[in-house]
Amino acid sequence: MDADSTLDEAYGRLHRTGPEFEGWLSNHGPMAVEALVRHGQARHVHRWLDRYMDRLDELPRGLTPVTADDWRAALGDAHRLADWLAFFAREVRERPWRAVLETWWPRLLPGIAAGATHGVIRTGHAVHALLDHEDEPRRAELGQALGYWAARWQPVPLTAPSGTAEPAAALAGVPRVPDQSAGITHRLGQLSGLPGWPPALAALRPAADAGQARDLLAEVTTAAALHYLPNAHGSPVMLVHAATAPMAVLRTLPALPRTEWVPSLHAAWAASAAVTAAYAPATSAPPGSLPTAPGSAEEVFELAARHGDEHVIKLADTCLDVHTRTGRPEALAAVVRAAGLIEELTV
Repeated sequence: MDADSTLDEAYGRLHRTGPEFEGWLSNHGPMAVEALVRHGQARHVHRWLDRYMDRLDELPRGLTPVTADDWRAALGDAHRLADWLAFFAREVRERPWRAVLETWWPRLLPGIAAGATHGVIRTGHAVHALLDHEDEPRRAELGQALGYWAARWQPVPLTAPSGTAEPAAALAGVPRVPDQSAGITHRLGQLSGLPGWPPALAALRPAADAGQARDLLAEVTTAAALHYLPNAHGSPVMLVHAATAPMAVLRTLPALPRTEWVPSLHAAWAASAAVTAAYAPATSAPPGSLPTAPGSAEEVFELAARHGDEHVIKLADTCLDVHTRTGRPEALAAVVRAAGLIEELTV
């Protein structure tokens, strides 16, 4: 069986499950299998799913259909999750998927924090797969991703970049929220009252056009991936999303009108900075305590695949992209650190 067929079969299995389980945890299956297939691990996908899917819930049941006239009232209403899934299932069946994405991206983008950024991350993986090969299972996956994003839609206080800082320096200057004792909703809720938050977002240098926005977004992704290495102990799982969220947006840009690229940069930067503010440790780990990357990028991804945790796999997917673009070995070392801090997926 070829890789395309394996991914489509995996989507078929996963689409019988809901986008969340245990009340609010995100179903990472579609994101992880897309990464596994893309990086040459298709032969392991179904075995990985056999281990992962035991924890998942069935598809939720709907309440009232979402319509083109009342969608604004349902945006961000998690009780309408099944209604949103049904709405976007119809959208991607009846309209070209690029048209659906073009319509809904600017509506959903302000709520980029949805599901701890998993709404946009799942969308990015779905678009990544569709840009390789268009078929019904991949269109259906995009519908599931957009429906999840709409149901969990959650904004982050946004300030457009207007400073001079490069992404690494701007990310290092993001202030921590004062109370890191609860979950992400509580932590992100503190951003609007955090005095240093607007200046931290504004500190990043701006992008004058779509091309600059794409390049700067790639640099933001790189900065977040490299920032993970010395700071992962703050929250090994949650800080993964500071890198994977902007990567998801970066991978979606080719399917979007260029007029959406600058606002996409602004939202992705805010999301990465927000996760950093919510979970970064008070002090970074000393350089001498950090791992180095063993061998090649392919070996590092194989390490992530053997480890099995979905966050390690997703971080590896992002960090290999960063390493390909920049040659920075720290990007691969970040995957090794994640594998050392996050519990392996077991049977």
